[in-house]
Amino acid sequence: MATQVSSSSSGHTYHIFLSFRGSDTRKTFTDHLYTALTNSGFHTFRDNDAIHKGKSIQPELETAIKQSKISLIVFSKHYASSKWCLNELLSIMARKTCDASYCVFPVFYDVDPTEVGNQKGCFKDAFDEFERKGEFSKERICEWRNALKVVSKLTGKVMQDEANGHEAVFIQSIVKEVGILLKRTVLALPLYTVGVESRVKDIDFWLKDPTDVRIGVISGMRGIGKTTIAKVAYNLNYADFEASSFLANIREASEQQYGLVRLQNQLLSDIFKGRRQKIYNTDEGIVKIQEAICQKRLLIILDDVDQMDQIESLIGTGDSFHKESKIIITTYRERLLSHQKHITFSIKQLDNDESLQLFCWHAFSQDHPMEGYLEHSERVVRHCEGLPLALQVMGSSLFGRNSDFWKSFLEKLQTNPDERIRKILEVSYKSLHDHHDQRLFLTIASSLVGEDIDHVVKMLEKSDFYSEIGMQNLMDISLISVDKDNRLIMHHLVQEMAKAIIRQETIDGSEKYKLDDLTVEETETVTTEASLLSKNKKCGKRKYSEYEDESMSPNEERESSFKRLCLRFFSLFGPATHLMKLLTGQ
Repeated sequence: MATQVSSSSSGHTYHIFLSFRGSDTRKTFTDHLYTALTNSGFHTFRDNDAIHKGKSIQPELETAIKQSKISLIVFSKHYASSKWCLNELLSIMARKTCDASYCVFPVFYDVDPTEVGNQKGCFKDAFDEFERKGEFSKERICEWRNALKVVSKLTGKVMQDEANGHEAVFIQSIVKEVGILLKRTVLALPLYTVGVESRVKDIDFWLKDPTDVRIGVISGMRGIGKTTIAKVAYNLNYADFEASSFLANIREASEQQYGLVRLQNQLLSDIFKGRRQKIYNTDEGIVKIQEAICQKRLLIILDDVDQMDQIESLIGTGDSFHKESKIIITTYRERLLSHQKHITFSIKQLDNDESLQLFCWHAFSQDHPMEGYLEHSERVVRHCEGLPLALQVMGSSLFGRNSDFWKSFLEKLQTNPDERIRKILEVSYKSLHDHHDQRLFLTIASSLVGEDIDHVVKMLEKSDFYSEIGMQNLMDISLISVDKDNRLIMHHLVQEMAKAIIRQETIDGSEKYKLDDLTVEETETVTTEASLLSKNKKCGKRKYSEYEDESMSPNEERESSFKRLCLRFFSLFGPATHLMKLLTGQ
C-alpha cells in the first residue's frame, strides 16, 4: 500500500495528473478511467495532443504535475515510443525526488511491470529505434531507462493480475485505491455514465450555492438513473461539507425489521465521523438526529424514498438543519414533498445518440456498433426508449453474442419483456395501494395511450375510477405523462410491464382490463352499461364490443342513455332502427 496523501494540502489545483500514450488508450481505457475518476469527485488533469508540440515537456504539463497530488501513469505497449511520454515521466519522477510525499501510481494496462522496467518487448523495440536514429543523446536515453526501472517497482495496478482482465472492474479498483491514497471515500459508480454529466450540472450548481433551498428532489421513473446522478453529485461535493452521508435503498430498507433504525444509526455515525450512537427504536433515533443535524454543514442523500414517513424518520421536517446544509432525495414520486419547500430536478430519458452510445458500451465495449450490427442495435435502442436501465441490461445480455443470437433476442423482445427490467418497473405499480388506481393504470396501458387526456377523464368521470385523481396519482409516480398535444404517454417498457400483469391476471382468472371497463349511468329511469370486459371479441385484428339491452323495448330507448358512450366497434342484437338514429344524431 502506498503512503496516504493528505487531501487538505494547500496549493494543489488537481487531485490527479493522468499520464498516458494517447494513440494507445485515449479513446478507450484512459477515457473510461478519466470519466470514472472525475465522476468520483477527483479533479483530474488530462492533457490533449495539442500540448505536445516540441521535444521537451511543455510548461502547461510541468505546472499541472506540480499542482497535483498524485501522478497516475498508464503504461501501454507503445508508451515508450513517445518521447513526450518519456519526458513527462522524467518530470513526474523529478517531482517525487523533490517531494517524498508526492505519490506516483503506475497502472500497467496491457504490459507487465518487467517489460517496463527491463525494457523488453515493445519497450525494447522503442529504445532500439531511438538508438538507431541517433536523435537523442545517450544521457537522455539513459535517464528514460532509469525512470522506467524505478517506476516499475512502485506499488500500482496490473490489469492482467486483477479482475481476470475485466476492464470495468479494474477501473473501479483503481478509483478505490486513489480514494485511499487521498483519504477520500467515494461512492462506486457504473463504468459507463453516458449523459450523466449534463444531467448533474444543475444539481452541482445548486449544491454550491449555500443561500438556496436546503432540499433537492431528483425525480423520474424507475431505471432512469436517479441514484447514479445522486452519487455523482455526492462525489463532486461531499468534501466541501463538514460531514456527509449517503443512505441507499431506503424504500427497501424500510420494509425490513429495524431497517429504519439501521439507517438512523448509519446517519449518526456518518455525522460524527464513525463515532457510533446506539439507537433501539425510530422515535429515539429521530430525537438524536434532530440534535445532531443542527450542529454542522451536512450533505445528506436519501436514496429511493417513496413515503413521507421514511423522510421524517431520518431527517424530520428539515427545519432543524444548519442553514447551509443540503439534502438530496431521489424518488419516483414527483409530488412526495409537495407541502415542503424544495427544488425538483426531473430526470429525462436519454436521447437517441446517448442511448445508442450507452447500449454500445455494454454490448461492444465501444461507443459505436460493430460492423453489421447497426440495424440490430438501433432496434434495441428504439425498444428501450432512452431508459438507461434497459439499455444496460440488454446491452450486457448481447455482449459477445453472434448474429443468430441477436436475431433470436430481437424476435423474443416483442413478446417477452426482460424479467429483470419488468420487476424493477413493477415497483411503481405495486406502490399504488388504491385498487381503482391500479385498474385505471392497466386500462390506460391496454387501450388509452395516445388519447387526449381531457377526453379520457370525461369518458371515465361517471365510472368508479375517480379518473382525475387517479390520473394525477399515476403521473406522480411517473407511470404516465402528458405530451405537448395533451395526449397520454406511457413509456413502452412500462406499457409492456402492464400488459404482462394483465396476461397474468387473465391466467389467474381475475379481472381483465380493457378500454370500456366502466359504467355510464343516467339518474332517471334508464341505466345503460357498456362493458368490453365480459364481451370482448375480435373482428379480424380489431376489437369490438357487443351491446344488448334487454331491459327496455325500442320504444323506451332515449337519447340521454347514449350521450356519454364512447364506442369504437360494437355489434348490435335486436331492432336497430331507432338506436342508430340516436347514435348518428339523426
